Amino acid sequence: MQKKQVVLSSVLMLCCGTAMATDGYFQHGYGIQAKGRGGTAMAIATDAFGGANNPATMVMAGSRLDLDLDAFSPRRSAERSGLGPGLDGSVDSGRTWFGIPELGYSHMLQDNLALGISLYGNGGMNTDYPGGQFNCGQGPANILCGNTSIGVDLTQLIIAPTAAYAITPNQSIGIAPQIALQRFAAKGLQAFASTPGLSSAPGSVTNNGAEMSSGVGVRFGYFARISPAFSFGAAYSSKIGMSRFKDYAGLFAQAGKFDIPENYSLGVAWNATAALTLSADYERINYSGVQSVSNPSLVQAQLGASGGPGFGWHDVDVWKLGAEYASSDRWSWRAGYNHGSNPIRGSDVTFNILAPGVVTDHVTLGLTRTTASGGAWIFAYMHAFKNTVEGASILPVFMGGAPAGNERISMYQNSFAIGYSWRL
Repeated sequence: MQKKQVVLSSVLMLCCGTAMATDGYFQHGYGIQAKGRGGTAMAIATDAFGGANNPATMVMAGSRLDLDLDAFSPRRSAERSGLGPGLDGSVDSGRTWFGIPELGYSHMLQDNLALGISLYGNGGMNTDYPGGQFNCGQGPANILCGNTSIGVDLTQLIIAPTAAYAITPNQSIGIAPQIALQRFAAKGLQAFASTPGLSSAPGSVTNNGAEMSSGVGVRFGYFARISPAFSFGAAYSSKIGMSRFKDYAGLFAQAGKFDIPENYSLGVAWNATAALTLSADYERINYSGVQSVSNPSLVQAQLGASGGPGFGWHDVDVWKLGAEYASSDRWSWRAGYNHGSNPIRGSDVTFNILAPGVVTDHVTLGLTRTTASGGAWIFAYMHAFKNTVEGASILPVFMGGAPAGNERISMYQNSFAIGYSWRL
Protein backbone atom coordinates (compact mmCIF):
# COMPACT_ATOMS: atom_id res chain seq x y z
CA MET A 1 0.00 0.00 0.00
CA GLN A 2 2.83 2.41 0.81
CA LYS A 3 4.50 1.71 -2.56
CA LYS A 4 1.16 2.27 -4.29
CA GLN A 5 0.80 5.66 -2.56
CA VAL A 6 4.29 6.68 -3.73
CA VAL A 7 3.62 5.62 -7.34
CA LEU A 8 0.23 7.38 -7.51
CA SER A 9 1.66 10.52 -5.92
CA SER A 10 4.52 10.58 -8.43
CA VAL A 11 2.13 10.15 -11.37
CA LEU A 12 -0.10 12.91 -10.04
CA MET A 13 2.75 15.39 -9.64
CA LEU A 14 4.33 14.56 -13.02
CA CYS A 15 1.07 14.66 -14.96
CA CYS A 16 -0.62 17.54 -13.27
CA GLY A 17 1.75 19.49 -11.04
CA THR A 18 -0.59 21.58 -8.98
CA ALA A 19 -3.65 23.16 -10.42
CA MET A 20 -5.36 26.53 -10.55
CA ALA A 21 -7.78 28.15 -8.14
CA THR A 22 -9.72 30.51 -10.37
CA ASP A 23 -13.44 29.61 -10.49
CA GLY A 24 -13.41 28.33 -6.93
CA TYR A 25 -10.78 25.63 -7.28
CA PHE A 26 -11.71 24.80 -10.91
CA GLN A 27 -9.66 26.21 -13.77
CA HIS A 28 -11.01 29.11 -15.81
CA GLY A 29 -10.62 26.91 -18.90
CA TYR A 30 -9.40 23.48 -19.98
CA GLY A 31 -7.17 23.23 -23.03
CA ILE A 32 -5.00 26.09 -24.19
CA GLN A 33 -7.43 27.30 -26.87
CA ALA A 34 -10.23 27.62 -24.33
CA LYS A 35 -7.88 29.36 -21.90
CA GLY A 36 -7.30 32.11 -24.47
CA ARG A 37 -11.08 32.52 -24.96
CA GLY A 38 -11.97 33.06 -21.31
CA GLY A 39 -12.71 29.35 -20.92
CA THR A 40 -15.46 28.97 -23.56
CA ALA A 41 -15.55 25.44 -24.98
CA MET A 42 -19.10 24.03 -24.88
CA ALA A 43 -20.05 24.91 -28.47
CA ILE A 44 -16.60 24.92 -30.14
CA ALA A 45 -15.04 21.72 -31.51
CA THR A 46 -11.42 22.56 -32.26
CA ASP A 47 -9.37 20.50 -29.77
CA ALA A 48 -9.22 17.12 -28.01
CA PHE A 49 -10.15 18.33 -24.51
CA GLY A 50 -13.75 17.15 -24.77
CA GLY A 51 -13.28 14.94 -21.71
CA ALA A 52 -12.66 18.08 -19.65
CA ASN A 53 -15.25 20.27 -21.37
CA ASN A 54 -17.94 18.78 -23.63
CA PRO A 55 -17.36 15.12 -24.56
CA ALA A 56 -19.61 15.42 -27.61
CA THR A 57 -17.19 17.78 -29.37
CA MET A 58 -14.52 15.06 -29.76
CA VAL A 59 -16.12 13.54 -32.87
CA MET A 60 -16.38 16.99 -34.50
CA ALA A 61 -12.73 17.86 -33.78
CA GLY A 62 -11.25 14.90 -35.69
CA SER A 63 -8.07 12.95 -34.95
CA ARG A 64 -5.59 15.13 -33.09
CA LEU A 65 -3.19 15.43 -30.16
CA ASP A 66 -3.01 18.55 -27.98
CA LEU A 67 -0.33 19.15 -25.35
CA ASP A 68 0.15 22.28 -23.26
CA LEU A 69 2.03 23.54 -20.22
CA ASP A 70 0.81 26.41 -18.07
CA ALA A 71 3.08 28.45 -15.79
CA PHE A 72 0.63 29.58 -13.10
CA SER A 73 1.40 32.27 -10.52
CA PRO A 74 -1.12 32.94 -7.72
CA ARG A 75 -0.26 35.61 -5.14
CA ARG A 76 -2.02 35.08 -1.78
CA SER A 77 -1.90 37.17 1.38
CA ALA A 78 -3.65 37.29 4.77
CA GLU A 79 -3.87 40.05 7.37
CA ARG A 80 -5.35 40.37 10.87
CA SER A 81 -6.00 43.47 12.97
CA GLY A 82 -7.90 44.37 16.12
CA LEU A 83 -6.90 41.39 18.32
CA GLY A 84 -3.84 43.04 19.81
CA PRO A 85 -0.06 42.48 19.87
CA GLY A 86 1.06 38.99 18.91
CA LEU A 87 -2.11 38.15 17.00
CA ASP A 88 -2.14 41.08 14.56
CA GLY A 89 0.00 41.11 11.44
CA SER A 90 0.17 40.04 7.78
CA VAL A 91 1.77 37.22 5.79
CA ASP A 92 2.21 36.25 2.13
CA SER A 93 2.18 32.71 0.80
CA GLY A 94 5.64 31.68 -0.36
CA ARG A 95 4.41 29.37 -3.13
CA THR A 96 4.00 31.59 -6.19
CA TRP A 97 4.83 29.51 -9.31
CA PHE A 98 3.45 26.17 -10.46
CA GLY A 99 3.73 24.18 -13.70
CA ILE A 100 0.51 22.58 -14.98
CA PRO A 101 0.59 20.22 -17.99
CA GLU A 102 -2.52 19.03 -19.87
CA LEU A 103 -3.11 16.45 -22.60
CA GLY A 104 -5.92 15.79 -25.05
CA TYR A 105 -6.04 13.01 -27.65
CA SER A 106 -8.78 12.06 -30.10
CA HIS A 107 -8.89 9.28 -32.73
CA MET A 108 -11.61 8.84 -35.35
CA LEU A 109 -12.57 5.16 -35.51
CA GLN A 110 -15.28 5.91 -38.07
CA ASP A 111 -16.66 9.04 -39.66
CA ASN A 112 -19.22 9.24 -36.85
CA LEU A 113 -17.30 7.76 -33.90
CA ALA A 114 -14.31 9.07 -31.97
CA LEU A 115 -12.43 7.70 -28.97
CA GLY A 116 -9.97 9.76 -26.96
CA ILE A 117 -8.68 10.83 -23.60
CA SER A 118 -8.22 14.09 -21.70
CA LEU A 119 -5.87 14.59 -18.73
CA TYR A 120 -6.42 17.74 -16.71
CA GLY A 121 -6.34 19.07 -13.17
CA ASN A 122 -8.22 21.00 -10.52
CA GLY A 123 -7.00 22.25 -7.18
CA GLY A 124 -5.37 25.41 -6.01
CA MET A 125 -5.57 25.07 -2.23
CA ASN A 126 -1.79 25.27 -2.25
CA THR A 127 -0.45 27.71 0.32
CA ASP A 128 2.71 28.02 2.40
CA TYR A 129 2.76 30.84 4.94
CA PRO A 130 5.82 31.30 7.18
CA GLY A 131 5.76 30.53 10.88
CA GLY A 132 7.10 32.50 13.82
CA GLN A 133 5.65 35.92 12.94
CA PHE A 134 2.86 35.79 15.55
CA ASN A 135 2.60 34.98 19.25
CA CYS A 136 -0.49 33.30 20.68
CA GLY A 137 0.78 33.26 24.25
CA GLN A 138 3.08 30.26 23.99
CA GLY A 139 5.97 31.59 21.93
CA PRO A 140 6.42 32.21 18.19
CA ALA A 141 3.54 30.94 16.06
CA ASN A 142 2.03 31.09 12.59
CA ILE A 143 -1.07 33.11 11.72
CA LEU A 144 -3.38 30.34 13.03
CA CYS A 145 -1.32 29.76 16.18
CA GLY A 146 0.52 26.61 15.12
CA ASN A 147 4.23 26.21 15.83
CA THR A 148 5.50 25.64 12.25
CA SER A 149 4.96 27.19 8.85
CA ILE A 150 1.37 26.70 7.76
CA GLY A 151 -0.38 25.70 4.56
CA VAL A 152 -2.29 23.08 2.63
CA ASP A 153 -1.52 21.36 -0.67
CA LEU A 154 -4.37 19.96 -2.79
CA THR A 155 -3.78 18.56 -6.27
CA GLN A 156 -6.40 16.79 -8.38
CA LEU A 157 -5.73 14.85 -11.59
CA ILE A 158 -8.67 13.72 -13.70
CA ILE A 159 -8.21 11.09 -16.40
CA ALA A 160 -11.17 11.18 -18.79
CA PRO A 161 -11.37 8.46 -21.46
CA THR A 162 -13.96 9.74 -23.92
CA ALA A 163 -16.31 8.36 -26.57
CA ALA A 164 -18.26 10.65 -28.91
CA TYR A 165 -20.85 9.65 -31.52
CA ALA A 166 -22.33 11.81 -34.29
CA ILE A 167 -26.03 10.93 -34.43
CA THR A 168 -26.38 13.20 -37.49
CA PRO A 169 -23.78 15.20 -39.45
CA ASN A 170 -24.58 18.19 -37.21
CA GLN A 171 -25.37 16.61 -33.82
CA SER A 172 -23.29 14.50 -31.46
CA ILE A 173 -23.36 13.03 -27.99
CA GLY A 174 -20.47 12.02 -25.77
CA ILE A 175 -19.56 10.34 -22.51
CA ALA A 176 -16.36 10.63 -20.48
CA PRO A 177 -15.82 8.62 -17.28
CA GLN A 178 -13.93 10.79 -14.79
CA ILE A 179 -11.20 8.83 -13.01
CA ALA A 180 -9.92 11.13 -10.29
CA LEU A 181 -6.80 11.04 -8.15
CA GLN A 182 -6.12 13.65 -5.53
CA ARG A 183 -3.25 14.37 -3.18
CA PHE A 184 -3.53 16.40 0.03
CA ALA A 185 -1.23 17.55 2.81
CA ALA A 186 -1.64 20.04 5.65
CA LYS A 187 0.85 21.54 8.07
CA GLY A 188 0.91 24.09 10.85
CA LEU A 189 -2.59 23.39 12.23
CA GLN A 190 -1.36 22.27 15.66
CA ALA A 191 -3.77 24.65 17.42
CA PHE A 192 -6.72 22.90 15.75
CA ALA A 193 -5.45 19.53 17.01
CA SER A 194 -4.51 20.61 20.52
CA THR A 195 -7.64 22.61 21.45
CA PRO A 196 -9.68 20.21 23.63
CA GLY A 197 -12.84 18.98 21.94
CA LEU A 198 -12.27 20.84 18.66
CA SER A 199 -11.47 17.78 16.52
CA SER A 200 -13.01 14.32 16.49
CA ALA A 201 -9.57 12.84 15.70
CA PRO A 202 -6.81 15.16 16.99
CA GLY A 203 -4.03 12.93 15.65
CA SER A 204 -5.41 13.21 12.11
CA VAL A 205 -5.46 16.99 11.65
CA THR A 206 -2.04 18.20 10.58
CA ASN A 207 1.57 17.39 9.68
CA ASN A 208 0.84 13.84 8.55
CA GLY A 209 2.49 14.20 5.14
CA ALA A 210 0.87 13.77 1.73
CA GLU A 211 -1.99 11.31 1.29
CA MET A 212 -3.78 10.06 -1.84
CA SER A 213 -7.44 9.40 -2.51
CA SER A 214 -9.35 8.31 -5.61
CA GLY A 215 -12.83 8.21 -7.08
CA VAL A 216 -14.90 7.81 -10.24
CA GLY A 217 -17.61 9.95 -11.84
CA VAL A 218 -18.91 10.63 -15.33
CA ARG A 219 -19.37 13.57 -17.72
CA PHE A 220 -22.03 13.65 -20.46
CA GLY A 221 -22.16 16.06 -23.39
CA TYR A 222 -24.30 17.20 -26.32
CA PHE A 223 -23.27 19.32 -29.31
CA ALA A 224 -25.31 20.69 -32.22
CA ARG A 225 -24.63 22.87 -35.25
CA ILE A 226 -27.98 24.62 -35.35
CA SER A 227 -27.09 26.44 -38.58
CA PRO A 228 -23.91 27.25 -40.50
CA ALA A 229 -23.46 30.24 -38.17
CA PHE A 230 -24.65 28.96 -34.78
CA SER A 231 -23.74 26.01 -32.56
CA PHE A 232 -24.83 24.91 -29.11
CA GLY A 233 -23.28 22.65 -26.48
CA ALA A 234 -24.06 21.37 -23.02
CA ALA A 235 -22.33 19.10 -20.51
CA TYR A 236 -23.06 17.63 -17.09
CA SER A 237 -20.53 16.12 -14.67
CA SER A 238 -21.64 14.09 -11.66
CA LYS A 239 -20.16 14.55 -8.21
CA ILE A 240 -17.08 12.37 -7.85
CA GLY A 241 -17.22 10.54 -4.54
CA MET A 242 -13.62 10.28 -3.37
CA SER A 243 -12.13 7.84 -0.89
CA ARG A 244 -11.37 9.36 2.51
CA PHE A 245 -8.17 11.07 3.57
CA LYS A 246 -7.70 8.91 6.67
CA ASP A 247 -4.65 10.87 7.81
CA TYR A 248 -6.84 14.02 7.83
CA ALA A 249 -10.02 12.45 9.23
CA GLY A 250 -9.95 14.96 12.08
CA LEU A 251 -9.82 17.95 9.72
CA PHE A 252 -12.30 17.35 6.89
CA ALA A 253 -15.99 16.69 7.59
CA GLN A 254 -17.28 13.12 7.28
CA ALA A 255 -13.99 11.67 8.58
CA GLY A 256 -11.79 12.95 5.77
CA LYS A 257 -14.16 13.08 2.77
CA PHE A 258 -13.21 15.59 0.08
CA ASP A 259 -15.39 14.93 -2.98
CA ILE A 260 -15.23 16.75 -6.33
CA PRO A 261 -18.47 18.70 -6.81
CA GLU A 262 -21.15 18.23 -9.42
CA ASN A 263 -21.03 20.80 -12.23
CA TYR A 264 -22.74 21.58 -15.53
CA SER A 265 -22.31 24.00 -18.43
CA LEU A 266 -24.19 25.47 -21.40
CA GLY A 267 -22.69 27.38 -24.29
CA VAL A 268 -23.28 28.94 -27.70
CA ALA A 269 -20.98 30.01 -30.52
CA TRP A 270 -21.66 32.35 -33.43
CA ASN A 271 -19.58 32.53 -36.59
CA ALA A 272 -20.16 36.24 -37.09
CA THR A 273 -17.99 36.22 -40.23
CA ALA A 274 -15.82 33.65 -41.95
CA ALA A 275 -12.92 34.80 -39.77
CA LEU A 276 -14.60 35.79 -36.47
CA THR A 277 -16.20 33.46 -33.91
CA LEU A 278 -17.87 34.75 -30.75
CA SER A 279 -18.74 32.38 -27.89
CA ALA A 280 -20.40 32.42 -24.48
CA ASP A 281 -20.64 29.75 -21.76
CA TYR A 282 -22.38 29.48 -18.41
CA GLU A 283 -21.05 27.09 -15.77
CA ARG A 284 -22.49 26.10 -12.38
CA ILE A 285 -20.25 24.45 -9.75
CA ASN A 286 -22.24 22.99 -6.84
CA TYR A 287 -19.77 23.16 -3.96
CA SER A 288 -22.76 22.86 -1.60
CA GLY A 289 -22.82 19.11 -2.25
CA VAL A 290 -19.43 18.62 -0.56
CA GLN A 291 -19.56 19.05 3.24
CA SER A 292 -15.83 19.59 3.77
CA VAL A 293 -15.92 22.51 1.32
CA SER A 294 -19.36 24.02 1.94
CA ASN A 295 -20.12 23.60 5.67
CA PRO A 296 -19.76 26.89 7.57
CA SER A 297 -16.68 27.39 9.72
CA LEU A 298 -18.74 27.79 12.90
CA VAL A 299 -21.10 24.87 13.48
CA GLN A 300 -21.98 22.91 16.59
CA ALA A 301 -19.89 19.88 15.64
CA GLN A 302 -16.28 18.78 15.83
CA LEU A 303 -13.79 19.00 12.99
CA GLY A 304 -13.95 15.73 11.06
CA ALA A 305 -17.49 14.87 12.16
CA SER A 306 -20.43 14.52 9.80
CA GLY A 307 -21.77 18.06 9.56
CA GLY A 308 -18.50 19.37 11.00
CA PRO A 309 -16.83 22.69 10.11
CA GLY A 310 -15.75 23.35 6.55
CA PHE A 311 -14.56 26.23 4.41
CA GLY A 312 -18.04 27.69 3.98
CA TRP A 313 -17.89 27.82 0.18
CA HIS A 314 -21.10 28.68 -1.68
CA ASP A 315 -22.06 27.43 -5.14
CA VAL A 316 -20.38 29.32 -7.97
CA ASP A 317 -21.93 30.72 -11.17
CA VAL A 318 -19.42 31.39 -13.93
CA TRP A 319 -19.98 33.44 -17.09
CA LYS A 320 -17.44 33.15 -19.90
CA LEU A 321 -17.14 35.26 -23.06
CA GLY A 322 -14.69 34.59 -25.88
CA ALA A 323 -13.69 35.85 -29.31
CA GLU A 324 -11.46 34.23 -31.93
CA TYR A 325 -10.27 35.87 -35.15
CA ALA A 326 -8.35 34.18 -37.96
CA SER A 327 -6.31 36.90 -39.67
CA SER A 328 -4.84 34.38 -42.14
CA ASP A 329 -4.41 30.64 -42.68
CA ARG A 330 -1.44 30.75 -40.28
CA TRP A 331 -2.51 33.15 -37.53
CA SER A 332 -5.49 33.14 -35.14
CA TRP A 333 -6.04 35.51 -32.22
CA ARG A 334 -8.16 35.06 -29.10
CA ALA A 335 -9.46 37.14 -26.22
CA GLY A 336 -11.86 36.46 -23.39
CA TYR A 337 -13.43 37.45 -20.11
CA ASN A 338 -14.45 35.15 -17.26
CA HIS A 339 -16.50 36.16 -14.22
CA GLY A 340 -17.30 33.79 -11.38
CA SER A 341 -19.18 34.51 -8.18
CA ASN A 342 -17.08 34.51 -5.03
CA PRO A 343 -17.59 31.31 -2.99
CA ILE A 344 -16.21 32.78 0.26
CA ARG A 345 -18.11 35.00 2.71
CA GLY A 346 -16.68 37.20 5.45
CA SER A 347 -17.84 34.86 8.22
CA ASP A 348 -15.52 32.13 6.89
CA VAL A 349 -12.37 34.16 6.31
CA THR A 350 -10.32 32.53 9.10
CA PHE A 351 -10.44 28.99 7.68
CA ASN A 352 -9.93 30.33 4.16
CA ILE A 353 -6.56 31.83 5.03
CA LEU A 354 -5.54 28.29 4.05
CA ALA A 355 -7.37 28.45 0.70
CA PRO A 356 -8.16 32.04 -0.35
CA GLY A 357 -9.98 31.25 -3.60
CA VAL A 358 -11.55 34.71 -3.84
CA VAL A 359 -10.73 35.90 -7.37
CA THR A 360 -13.77 36.56 -9.56
CA ASP A 361 -12.71 38.43 -12.71
CA HIS A 362 -10.28 37.16 -15.36
CA VAL A 363 -9.14 38.52 -18.72
CA THR A 364 -7.42 36.30 -21.27
CA LEU A 365 -5.48 36.54 -24.52
CA GLY A 366 -4.29 33.85 -26.91
CA LEU A 367 -2.90 33.12 -30.35
CA THR A 368 -2.18 30.23 -32.70
CA ARG A 369 0.63 30.00 -35.25
CA THR A 370 0.06 27.14 -37.70
CA THR A 371 3.26 25.63 -39.09
CA ALA A 372 3.97 24.59 -42.67
CA SER A 373 3.66 20.93 -41.64
CA GLY A 374 0.12 21.49 -40.36
CA GLY A 375 0.88 21.50 -36.63
CA ALA A 376 0.26 24.56 -34.50
CA TRP A 377 1.98 26.46 -31.71
CA ILE A 378 -0.57 27.93 -29.31
CA PHE A 379 -0.12 30.53 -26.56
CA ALA A 380 -2.45 31.88 -23.86
CA TYR A 381 -2.27 34.43 -21.05
CA MET A 382 -4.65 34.96 -18.12
CA HIS A 383 -4.79 37.68 -15.48
CA ALA A 384 -7.15 37.37 -12.50
CA PHE A 385 -7.66 40.73 -10.83
CA LYS A 386 -6.96 41.09 -7.14
CA ASN A 387 -9.94 40.54 -4.89
CA THR A 388 -10.22 40.78 -1.10
CA VAL A 389 -12.69 39.36 1.40
CA GLU A 390 -12.74 40.38 5.04
CA GLY A 391 -14.60 39.50 8.20
CA ALA A 392 -14.26 38.99 11.95
CA SER A 393 -11.70 36.45 13.13
CA ILE A 394 -13.06 33.27 14.71
CA LEU A 395 -9.84 32.61 16.65
CA PRO A 396 -11.41 34.05 19.86
CA VAL A 397 -14.18 31.43 19.58
CA PHE A 398 -11.64 28.68 20.30
CA MET A 399 -10.94 30.44 23.61
CA GLY A 400 -14.61 30.68 24.56
CA GLY A 401 -15.31 34.13 23.11
CA ALA A 402 -17.09 35.52 20.07
CA PRO A 403 -15.68 36.47 16.63
CA ALA A 404 -13.68 39.69 16.92
CA GLY A 405 -11.12 41.85 15.17
CA ASN A 406 -10.80 41.83 11.40
CA GLU A 407 -9.16 39.47 8.92
CA ARG A 408 -8.53 40.00 5.22
CA ILE A 409 -7.59 37.46 2.56
CA SER A 410 -6.51 38.53 -0.91
CA MET A 411 -5.38 36.95 -4.15
CA TYR A 412 -4.49 37.82 -7.74
CA GLN A 413 -3.10 35.59 -10.48
CA ASN A 414 -1.21 35.42 -13.76
CA SER A 415 -0.65 32.45 -16.04
CA PHE A 416 1.34 31.92 -19.22
CA ALA A 417 0.62 28.82 -21.31
CA ILE A 418 2.30 27.30 -24.36
CA GLY A 419 1.16 24.26 -26.31
CA TYR A 420 1.49 22.35 -29.55
CA SER A 421 -1.21 20.57 -31.53
CA TRP A 422 -0.98 17.89 -34.20
CA ARG A 423 -3.66 16.82 -36.66
CA LEU A 424 -3.32 13.05 -36.99
